[in-house]
Amino acid sequence: MCGIVGLFIKDKALEPKLGEMLSQMLEVMTDRGPDSAGFAVYGASEPGRVKLTLRASEGYDFAGLKDKLGGSSTLIERETHAVLSVPEAEVDAVKTRIAEVAPEVTVVGSGARMELYKEVGLPRDVAGRFKLSEMSGSHGIGHTRMATESAVTTNGAHPFSTGDDQCLVHNGSLSNHRGVRRELERQGVSLKTDNDSEVAAGYLTWRMNEGRSLGEALEDSLGDLDGFYTFVVGTESGFGVLRDPIACKPAVMAETDQYVAFGSEYRALAGLPGIENARVWEPEPAKAYFWDRKAA
Repeated sequence: MCGIVGLFIKDKALEPKLGEMLSQMLEVMTDRGPDSAGFAVYGASEPGRVKLTLRASEGYDFAGLKDKLGGSSTLIERETHAVLSVPEAEVDAVKTRIAEVAPEVTVVGSGARMELYKEVGLPRDVAGRFKLSEMSGSHGIGHTRMATESAVTTNGAHPFSTGDDQCLVHNGSLSNHRGVRRELERQGVSLKTDNDSEVAAGYLTWRMNEGRSLGEALEDSLGDLDGFYTFVVGTESGFGVLRDPIACKPAVMAETDQYVAFGSEYRALAGLPGIENARVWEPEPAKAYFWDRKAA
């Protein structure tokens, strides 16, 4: 059992409140996942630059790593994570250099707008460590994990990111993830953990790299991914939700003129502004829901 939340802002005036709202939603889901938590926020971008979210052990010298990398990168440190902004043309070289000089550092996400944070601990503590409530942006997703089939580690925490500005949170279990993993590896998709949720993220990355939209990739997964699942997915401009054909995992959504929100339970949405006037519904099984800022 895990808790997942998502928030897509439609009214730009509400974007400064994204982190505060998402933090409250995440904390409410604590009893569904007290082992670890994580979130991804889509904030402002800088033309021609890419954000690399790095993760290391407590007290790691990120400033020293920046000095080793050289170049024109900028760094923002947040506890065990840091966001390194680099010129787009230098991304591959910087990733290679990090692997060479700091193999103990993991690149957990990259993209023009996405920052991704996850850690072991109660959701309230994880959100507080990384100052989620102070973040602004257009959309974000979050996850609270109760480990049932694997150890409680940061590597097992969500979200998982397998492509630029792409990430996924998942409540459920995939039964055919090993076969899908082998196919993704043949297609050149890089996976870093044994977690079935990362396989789901990798599958969507593969389909979108093939030219499919987020909505189309979610629809494709219905024929290729077996198991019980609810996915909430973020891309640079979009936000999507999918439940498996049986829909045994709980899910509820709400929409107003200002936002679209998702929660594993309604109580995750109960504190949102204007929720009393929102259209509230349970997502249908095997139906992909998606919203895109570019279409707004």
